[in-house]
Amino acid sequence: MLQPKKTKFRKQHKMVPKGNATRGHELAFGTFGIKSLETGWLPSRQIEAARVAVTRYMKREGQIWVRIFPDKPITRKPAEVRMGKGKGAPEFWVAVVKPGTVIFEAEGVPENIAREALRLAAQKLSVNTKFVIRRDYAAAQ
Repeated sequence: MLQPKKTKFRKQHKMVPKGNATRGHELAFGTFGIKSLETGWLPSRQIEAARVAVTRYMKREGQIWVRIFPDKPITRKPAEVRMGKGKGAPEFWVAVVKPGTVIFEAEGVPENIAREALRLAAQKLSVNTKFVIRRDYAAAQ
């Protein structure tokens, strides 16, 4: 699972992300990608499951970039514990995603294979996404 090696603080506030993505909203590495259409938290398990789905479908051809990283700890208190007594222990890590954030990028495979691979990845994620293509892709053909 993806998680930071070291953090300055063990626990974080929840925060409510507002607005659209101003960073990481354009394709930077690959020709094809999937972009988030809504706000949400993507746990490291979902990100890894999506990455594996893309890699398997593309049969390890081409290249894949994961553009998000789960660096926010989510805490939980144990079951049947009374209120109070402080914040719970960190349970898992999430990546905060805003509308417009590019989640995965791919390159080195035909468009139909990339489209299907990224569709399979999108099924593993808890946010709605759309398939995007680099603007100069048609010119490169």
